[in-house]
Amino acid sequence: MTMQTSVKTKKRGGMSLALAPYSAWSLLFILVPLIFVAYYAFTDDNFAFTTENITRFFTATSELKADDGTIGEVRTYLVIFMRSLKLAAISTLVCLLMGYPMAYIMARAKVRTQKTLVTLIMIPMWMNFLIRTYAWMTILQDTGILNGLLGLVGIDKIHIIGTETAVVIGMVYDYFPYMILPIYSILAKMDGKLLEAARDLGCNSVSVFKRVIFPLSLPGVISGITMVLIPSISTFYISQKLGNGKFFLIGDAIEGQYIANNLHFAAAIAFILMVILLACMALVKYLTARLVYGGE
Repeated sequence: MTMQTSVKTKKRGGMSLALAPYSAWSLLFILVPLIFVAYYAFTDDNFAFTTENITRFFTATSELKADDGTIGEVRTYLVIFMRSLKLAAISTLVCLLMGYPMAYIMARAKVRTQKTLVTLIMIPMWMNFLIRTYAWMTILQDTGILNGLLGLVGIDKIHIIGTETAVVIGMVYDYFPYMILPIYSILAKMDGKLLEAARDLGCNSVSVFKRVIFPLSLPGVISGITMVLIPSISTFYISQKLGNGKFFLIGDAIEGQYIANNLHFAAAIAFILMVILLACMALVKYLTARLVYGGE
């Protein structure tokens, strides 16, 4: 064995030893709970193997009253999931449209200003999630702050803000920092010489952004979308409080089954949601690799 090979072996051994605590943590608090969720999803109350819990998610029906007063039969949990996906997608899009310009401004600011802006974005995250949601309840309710401000201009009630809009506002506020920070971290590390080279080659500001800045920032964009979309789909507290208990999302369905002690069906819903999200993440990772790294 040569000296160079010996040094590499020692480095690998040291790296494995350093990663051991993180590997044990991931195994104990990530992999093991997921195994238990899958186990409960595919067993009944007697812990006998069954696929009934999974099929129930796709086949369970209920009656739904339409806006025109007609009553029709719908797939209960599929409707709930699509509603959750729609609101999560809207929240993620809003966060992206507002977060990207903010991250770009932060990345181009002076170092001292960057630190200040990052601190201001992080401050709401220092507060408890429940407190932040309750704050929006105070603002959006009929007797809240927003209603009082609108009253000053002659608007008595805030009927212009519907239940879905209130839930989206809550999602955007709670998860907005998770969109900004990944994009900012990529833009802040971007080599300014690349932008200079693009301008020297005849690109205007729009072309520089389109051909250089945005493609190179895609990993941060994808990370931000993932970090906002996943918790938005599975949230339940925001919909309960800002939706006045009348708005049912997939997270509420899981919580409701858990409270009713239907642990196996609750696990089945969580398992299906997990599989869908993992599939989406794998697809996004593949597309990002194709666009940014040329398919590597």
